[in-house]
Amino acid sequence: MPDDHPGTHGRTVPARAPEAVYARVRQEVAARADRLWDTALALHRDPEPAYEEHRAARLLTAELARDGFRVERGTAGLPTAFTARAGSGEGPRVALLLEYDALPGLGHACGHNLIAAAGLGAALAVRAALGDPQGSVLAVGTPAEERGGGKVALVEAGVFDGVDAALMVHPGVHDWSWAPLTASAQVRVGFHGRAAHPTGNPTQGIDALGALIQLFNTLGVLHRRLPPGSHVQGIVTDGGRATNIVPEYAEGLFGLRGATTAALEALAGELERCAEGVAAATGTTATVERAGARYEHFRDNPVLTARFTEHLARAGIRLTEPEAGVYLGSSDIGNVSTRVPAIHPFLAIMDAADGSDHTPRFAEAAASPRGRRVLLAAAEALACTAADVLLRPEAAAQARAALREKAEAGL
Repeated sequence: MPDDHPGTHGRTVPARAPEAVYARVRQEVAARADRLWDTALALHRDPEPAYEEHRAARLLTAELARDGFRVERGTAGLPTAFTARAGSGEGPRVALLLEYDALPGLGHACGHNLIAAAGLGAALAVRAALGDPQGSVLAVGTPAEERGGGKVALVEAGVFDGVDAALMVHPGVHDWSWAPLTASAQVRVGFHGRAAHPTGNPTQGIDALGALIQLFNTLGVLHRRLPPGSHVQGIVTDGGRATNIVPEYAEGLFGLRGATTAALEALAGELERCAEGVAAATGTTATVERAGARYEHFRDNPVLTARFTEHLARAGIRLTEPEAGVYLGSSDIGNVSTRVPAIHPFLAIMDAADGSDHTPRFAEAAASPRGRRVLLAAAEALACTAADVLLRPEAAAQARAALREKAEAGL
């Protein structure tokens, strides 16, 4: 068998691991099928929101420790994060990413119970199939994807330094080979004016709320000329204290998205210039500050995605490219993908005609027979992709080269 072969779009796909390894991976996933599904259902029955996933973290780390992984809890100072390791530590490093936070009021309506169980299954299967390989298998527990961006903190703490491949899947309503995820940030804008009472001298007031309303109107004009994938929307978080007093302070919180991180930063600059212009026109002063973590856009690694797509096809799931011009929100996986080679395919657990994620029906699908089939297929394909990277040194080099190529192109 040749060391490598041409992949899609003329790219060289990483060399395959031996077929015997894939057969062992399939056996290991099959042997754990009920255990993995029980884990997914346990998470589904007991949903915990961002940074409160204590029982989920205990369950997952116990499963990893049971199979010989060395578990570190509280990674990066996050009580519900963890890192579990197996292998020699010398050679390629592959990280399987587990998400397990739920949505308040909706439970696992984004299918994170399946993400966690698939990552767990892949980590256990590849370690069992290969023993302790030259290299490292990491199972990284990443809390608070929905509301806090746990991966951002893990990136900043250096958890992914030296990682050659970061692998995860996401349930959805499409079978797409990669995720069109935008960059996003939240920006708080405050206007400072001067209070005045109408029975006194209201002309001495400087209306901060009027300035904030003007900013909303200005952004409505700006929105018409934004590039595809970019938008801004906001809410009033402070509009004053009484109807008979000219507000001396008003504040809005704005959500920004851009198709790329560069587009997001350009939009943030536009917002700041608009706020400063409104302040100058209204006699107020403006303060503009970031609120929370910035999510970078997802940078798909075509080398690893091609390998995962081929492995998943064995289970009868055929992935396609995302539909052009469709964006599926933002995620903290973007911050990982701009630093290390990463994959984040979407695998359908219900059809788009039947609904979407973040709905009660999607939460039901995350505990359905179709959800189980997707979970096991994903665990197998993730484990086989991990084996490719661990057993073929050129795989990591090709994936790194593809990451550099995209970064240089600004993609």
